[in-house]
Amino acid sequence: MIADRQQLDNAMEIVTPENIAFRYQVAGPFRRLPAYLIDLVIRGAMFVGGTIVVWLVFGLAGLPGLGIGLSLVLWFALGWFYGGLFETFWNGQTPGKRLMRIRVLSVDGQPINGLQAVLRNVLRALDQQPAIFFLVGLVTASLNDRFQRMGDLACGTMVVIEEGPWFRGVIRLSDPEAIRLAGQIPASFQASATMARALAAYVERRGNILPMRRLEIARHLAEPLRAKFDLPPGTDPDMLLCGLYQRTFITDWDGRTSARTGSPFREAKSPQGTSETARPQDAAPGNAGGSPQAVATADRAQARWSASEDSP
Repeated sequence: MIADRQQLDNAMEIVTPENIAFRYQVAGPFRRLPAYLIDLVIRGAMFVGGTIVVWLVFGLAGLPGLGIGLSLVLWFALGWFYGGLFETFWNGQTPGKRLMRIRVLSVDGQPINGLQAVLRNVLRALDQQPAIFFLVGLVTASLNDRFQRMGDLACGTMVVIEEGPWFRGVIRLSDPEAIRLAGQIPASFQASATMARALAAYVERRGNILPMRRLEIARHLAEPLRAKFDLPPGTDPDMLLCGLYQRTFITDWDGRTSARTGSPFREAKSPQGTSETARPQDAAPGNAGGSPQAVATADRAQARWSASEDSP
């Protein structure tokens, strides 16, 4: 089911019957249109190539009429079943959707079935009206939070964005407030491994999050830590998490060694030559620390980030 909360952007949170929350970013028209155009080019290339082959084969056999008939059948099949078949067997994706990193899901977050895949593509003929200008689909999509066209509404589907890897390296923060707050964090504080991962995920993503959503996300982890650090009640939650990131990944790193570069989550080679993932506790100054409430909150925050990364 959809979580009962005010939607601030195109992020959609779905809560399963097991009370597990998954967050998806709904794909808007500027993602879906390029995917459609890519698929249109592929369909055109398949039709032209197939028609040439069919005409050559049946033309040489003295049956040019049959070749024309089969080319019309190919045109019909590509027009009505190209998207449905690909989305059925490619788990909600066509070649264009895969290139644009978007995927079709059911509104409850489950993979779509064959009936949904075929039906939503057949109903595209309705969304294209009038003529081929997609006015019906665009108007319908603009009237709901999940950007569902008529075919999606009829089939209970939505199109979401697949997120790529986020951890690209340690970010050097330049905001004076974040650096000031990093200096006010007690010297005895040590971020746990889970909190280090949650901080890294937040800071790397915050540039793509709207300010209201940013404060909403940051407040859950920042409030118990603000009370623990005895900071003023008006402390900005966003800046506090940035200060914690500065302290955990930059200040303490620079204090221990200046040779560490790159992401703490990168793939590294062990002395035996086998690949292993560098752990957050190797980058953070320790594995313990923080109030139980803050650590539990960080656990929940990291679980939400992980769920959104693992889901299509």
